[in-house]
Amino acid sequence: MCRGGRMFAPTKIWRRWHRKIKVNQKRYAVVSAIASSAVPSPVMARGHKIESVPELPLVIGDSAEKTSAAIDILKQTRNRRYISRKGSLIVYGTEGAKLVKAFRNIPGVEVANVERLNLLKLAPGGHLGRFVIWTKSAFEKLDSIDGSFDKTSEKKGYILPRSKMVNADLARTINSDEVQSVVKPIKKKVKRAPMKKNPLKNLNTMLKLNPYAKTARRMSLLAEAQRVKAKKEKLDKKRAQIPKEEAAAIKAAGKAWYQTMISDSDYTEF
Repeated sequence: MCRGGRMFAPTKIWRRWHRKIKVNQKRYAVVSAIASSAVPSPVMARGHKIESVPELPLVIGDSAEKTSAAIDILKQTRNRRYISRKGSLIVYGTEGAKLVKAFRNIPGVEVANVERLNLLKLAPGGHLGRFVIWTKSAFEKLDSIDGSFDKTSEKKGYILPRSKMVNADLARTINSDEVQSVVKPIKKKVKRAPMKKNPLKNLNTMLKLNPYAKTARRMSLLAEAQRVKAKKEKLDKKRAQIPKEEAAAIKAAGKAWYQTMISDSDYTEF
């Protein structure tokens, strides 16, 4: 007998943990995360304090060898008791650099090689805009790894994605003289569709479709009035009281008919 028991509905080991994604799609996501790390607005939206940072992307030298020197470079302030938020991401270029040992003991700070950039580190939780600090050697290798608009990439069959718009200010583009001179003028007069009326409920609409409808309607109303009048006269005649002389004459005629019927029959009245 098992006293401890087991958990209800345990997690199955054959669950589909991983999803296959196209290689080009992964590369597109990585370069998008790198590009967003160079824009101040998404970086500040993630909570990074970059007011004192001279520029983005931030590039430093490969001189940091100790943790104390690394802390002097970062100058981060933290006030979290249990959960440490994601801090800066240090990207280095040379393998076996002493900079890795200097930054690896700082909580929240992660280190990555420029040749093995991980999307989960560049955009934790699927949110772009992580504060990335590049070393000089790593920043110089970016053009050869991912390529540029003038230079091909080391990756086979990969071309760096280009932006769809040269000027991202859409409002300025629309309001420019070049665009406004070609655009059609504003339609100030609003043309509304006429309201369709039901001819079975609206007499004027019915007369437009059938001019004889008014005459037919009048004739039907007159015929209805005559029927009502005849029915009323018939009911009044039935409900009217008969005079006494006429009632006595009807009663006498009934008795005479009864006597005639008895006299003509073979039965006798006892």
